[in-house]
Amino acid sequence: MTDKQKETAQAWVETSALSAPALLGASAGLLLGDLMHRNGRRGVGIGLGIAGIAMAAPYLFGGVRGLITGPKSKIGVRRSIQSIRDAGMGSPDDDSVDAQLREQGVI
Repeated sequence: MTDKQKETAQAWVETSALSAPALLGASAGLLLGDLMHRNGRRGVGIGLGIAGIAMAAPYLFGGVRGLITGPKSKIGVRRSIQSIRDAGMGSPDDDSVDAQLREQGVI
């Protein structure tokens, strides 16, 4: 099995694993829907909808944050450039040239 086939198989397994709970919940809803009273179904439906939104919120916020501050966004590019600039500067407390000049009595 090649690397591309392994990646495709892994992506398929992850996708199916994420969709399995939704399919199980839908099938349980279809099977148990007629057994519950109408007001009971409404309350359970609203509660499950709120729980679903609460569970999806971190994923959605993470995606939006990635779009705003990700490596390909304007802010991400600025952050990368700034980290490159800061890496070249070294520590502000460590100035070896200044220390050598002071030892030689130039400063």
